[in-house]
Amino acid sequence: MQRHWLTYALITTLFWGAWGALTGLSAERGFPDTLVYVVWALTMIPPALIVLARAGWRLQRDRRAVAQGLTVGLLGAGGQMLLFRAVESGPAYLIFPIVSLSPAVTIALSFGLLGERTGRLGVAGIVLALCALPLFDFQFGQQGQALGLWFGLALIVMASWGLQAYFLKTANAAASAESIFFYMTVSALLCIPAALWMTDFSRPIPWGWDGPGLAAVIQVLNAIGALTLVHAFRHGKALVVSPLVNAGAPLLTALLSMALSGASPSGAKLVGVALALLAALLLALQPEGGGPVKAAATDPNLDPARDGKA
Repeated sequence: MQRHWLTYALITTLFWGAWGALTGLSAERGFPDTLVYVVWALTMIPPALIVLARAGWRLQRDRRAVAQGLTVGLLGAGGQMLLFRAVESGPAYLIFPIVSLSPAVTIALSFGLLGERTGRLGVAGIVLALCALPLFDFQFGQQGQALGLWFGLALIVMASWGLQAYFLKTANAAASAESIFFYMTVSALLCIPAALWMTDFSRPIPWGWDGPGLAAVIQVLNAIGALTLVHAFRHGKALVVSPLVNAGAPLLTALLSMALSGASPSGAKLVGVALALLAALLLALQPEGGGPVKAAATDPNLDPARDGKA
């Protein structure tokens, strides 16, 4: 039972790694990223309904559960909306390395507010993961860019996604995993109008298999990964789960992308792959223990027998 978090974290890494390697196919075929978001939000519905059905349609509707679940979902979806704007006004090769440091926010909050601790292997793995994350997207030799709106938006997205992971941990003390994922799905759907408003419909958009069809097949990988991530945070410590998943998924994406394209990685990406691989190994080998998890199972209304059901 103690290592359930690792199983769920590795499943998330697998699905998000595959999703990362394939998600660019939609843009290559002319399907806008904003509409990809719409498709992703819709693909959240089937797994949300499936897990609720398996839980006997027991959806927690108390104020705390609803507030925590919606907070998690809106921080993630809202951050994605801001990321669209950031990429429109700034260089992606600088924006994504900044955003990738969101686990640092989660680690700081989990350490300071939840009292989470880990051992030496865990600390080493966290440090290596934080060093590896920016290297997957950073490109050497690019011209300098003046700071502007894009920089502020990138920082907000980084903070939003770091806070999302923190609240994902605290939400598990307020609601069942099924309820959390349901409210995450509701949050994603609420942001669809904003994504449609940001879409340039004057440009030609493929509406067949190359458009929403292909996007749905790819984005369902993201949706399933989001579901298993809820369970990973439920059973594990946020300051370990967050860097493991955020380093492991890009690692798998890089390896799959290289295998599919046959291209050799750049120097920075190669270093990032090596650091992420070592980080994931150390985090997985770290023994359980090392401090309390204050957010875990503190609500007597939760049903422990349903923990881990997905």
